[in-house]
Amino acid sequence: MGSSSSSYAPKTIYLDVDGKVQKVVFSRHCNSCDIKELLCSSSNIPRNTAIMMVDPDGTLVSIDPTMPTNSPNSLYKVVPLSTSQLGEKEDMFQNMLSQVADQFSRAFRINELKTEITNRLAMLEKRVELEGLKVVEVEKCKNDLKKLRDEMTSRSGGRSNCPCKYNFSEDGKKVTPRRDVPNYPKYTLSQETIEALKKPTFDVWHWEHNEMLSCLEYMYHDLGLVKEFNMNPITLKRWLLSIQENYRDNPFHNFRHCFCVSQMMYGMIHLCNLQEKLTLTDMGILMTAAVCHDLDHPGYNNTYQINARTELAVRYNDISPLENHHCAVAFQILSFPECNIFSNVDPEAFKQIRQAIITLILATDMARHGEILDSFKQKVDNFDFTNEEHVTCLKMVLIKCCDISNEVRPTEVAEPWVDCLLEEYFMQSDREKSEGLPVAPFMDRDKVTKPTAQIGFIKFVLIPMFETVMKLFPQIEEIMVQPLRDSRDHYEELKQIDDAMTEGSSFVMKLRTDFKTCE
Repeated sequence: MGSSSSSYAPKTIYLDVDGKVQKVVFSRHCNSCDIKELLCSSSNIPRNTAIMMVDPDGTLVSIDPTMPTNSPNSLYKVVPLSTSQLGEKEDMFQNMLSQVADQFSRAFRINELKTEITNRLAMLEKRVELEGLKVVEVEKCKNDLKKLRDEMTSRSGGRSNCPCKYNFSEDGKKVTPRRDVPNYPKYTLSQETIEALKKPTFDVWHWEHNEMLSCLEYMYHDLGLVKEFNMNPITLKRWLLSIQENYRDNPFHNFRHCFCVSQMMYGMIHLCNLQEKLTLTDMGILMTAAVCHDLDHPGYNNTYQINARTELAVRYNDISPLENHHCAVAFQILSFPECNIFSNVDPEAFKQIRQAIITLILATDMARHGEILDSFKQKVDNFDFTNEEHVTCLKMVLIKCCDISNEVRPTEVAEPWVDCLLEEYFMQSDREKSEGLPVAPFMDRDKVTKPTAQIGFIKFVLIPMFETVMKLFPQIEEIMVQPLRDSRDHYEELKQIDDAMTEGSSFVMKLRTDFKTCE
């Protein structure tokens, strides 16, 4: 290996100072200013004096670290520059600057740009002023409406204040996002996250809302949906913001549940190689239905809506009131141009996409579970991907699988969802008791336990449905069906422990009673 020390060796030059030889040594790392100061000092010239250096022939030598070395027999001389020389140089420099400025002005039409920018600024200022006036008027109208509603509510009293009843005019203001795109930061997903997103094992509990929004945005880009539907990326961001802000803060039916279902759909698309079997339009329908499937869920299920004769139940004639409402809110959001991700789709094509999304969201009503699964069972053994009816049925089953897929996930991810669901059930059953309405046993906090809530659901709903899908996509057995079987076994063990503890407690109570009787 060679040495690099030579690159750091100092440089030596020799000067003629009043007829005497002056040796000057400087580091190669010195800059031009440092060298000039050193030369001034060596030549008895005041610092900061403008100087030049010449060789014995009167040729100018550059004053910088690259200057050629000389010998005591060929001395350099440092000469101060006179004021007139400096003036000439300065005049020449100013002349050059003027020429350059003139060239720039011609090349880039600076004066015209200045005028154009000034005009645009004036127009923008006027628009901001007009928009500000509109905002003031809108806020005034909102305040007037609120006063009117409060007055009507105080007059009517009674059950009209029930928070679980959706009031369209009250919540309509949420349809447009309360914050615009600049406040929605773009997260760069790591390769590890990108790969994890494709799997049912993805842990949904470690992500903030903005991060989940970025993940959903990535899914739409990755599946080619942005390109297929010619979506404006900013419109996609605004749409996702509106979606997030139209999920309520329920214990279970919230935006995190929406993300869970959408991520599971994205995972199943990859796991089952659906890109090779379905069209990109089908992919867009599946993902969009998953994102929108529980919009503005009030936290009280269809049974409550119907029994309590809520506004939603009356509006939709007791037929899937919540699912119909989710569809209505979804397409109300899409009715705003700034949130319409399908704005560049042909009207006839959009009509078909809209109908398909409605079909899938309505399929998430568990009251239709048996009907939909039976229809799929009849088709699965001779499934035809070119048959539109078969494909529609498959898409309905896929969104149903994703909607209730929490037990497919690892126990540490799935179990907190059970607690969230029971909390929501107990809120409803407490309300039903207070209003004198029927209470389902699986929602009654005095009757249900976590194992009893899960065992029947896993055995009779989840496993049969996923095993039917497994006939068409055998690859899901290890990754999705086996975790369901393990979950069933886990809750059956918990139930045995609970039963043993209950039996033990009963035995102890009996012994105490017998003992007191003997006394």
